[in-house]
Amino acid sequence: MGSAQTVRVNVRVVAATNQDLEQLVAKKLFRADLFYRLNVIPLCLPPLRERVQDIPLLTEFFVAKCAASLNKPIDVIPDEVMAVLKARDWPGNIRELQNFIERAVLYSPGSVLRLRLDLKPEVKQNPESASRTLADADREHILETLEEADWLIGGRKGAANRLGLPRTTLLYKMRKLGIEVRRSSRARPIRQLADEQCHAGANC
Repeated sequence: MGSAQTVRVNVRVVAATNQDLEQLVAKKLFRADLFYRLNVIPLCLPPLRERVQDIPLLTEFFVAKCAASLNKPIDVIPDEVMAVLKARDWPGNIRELQNFIERAVLYSPGSVLRLRLDLKPEVKQNPESASRTLADADREHILETLEEADWLIGGRKGAANRLGLPRTTLLYKMRKLGIEVRRSSRARPIRQLADEQCHAGANC
């Protein structure tokens, strides 16, 4: 700027926008000369919601990347988790998916990727089948966690703690999803528990 000599440089300009620049040029809201300088090799990338087939590959990549950086070995991505991710609208596109996967890896207790129920993303507004898919995924996730916890709901090793939920919240979700409470083989009979308490107090 301000020099009488031409200085040649070798640079490549990559510009990105989520606006339709041709329409903005027609409405005189964007400089036409700048548009034609930038519009050499246009690349149109659809939003993530329009290329659902890319979500599994992106998820696997982000899980591996986040697991390595957080030193958490995540080896399995359950089908119900992938169904939830594919049902999401993802208004924030790939960056939103990446951040969501990082949180999921951080909260997963073992080597299987888990989605905490209070962190599950909202599904698409439009087809009704997407809502059913999320409800089914919620139900399968809870059932799988209950099985792993031997149907123990409360306590340190219970399903509520594994899901990161209060016991009452999990019971409410179970009723809403039509999951009946089963007796855990770890739970002691009430009479046995009363006898133990009686024996401990030595006053029966």
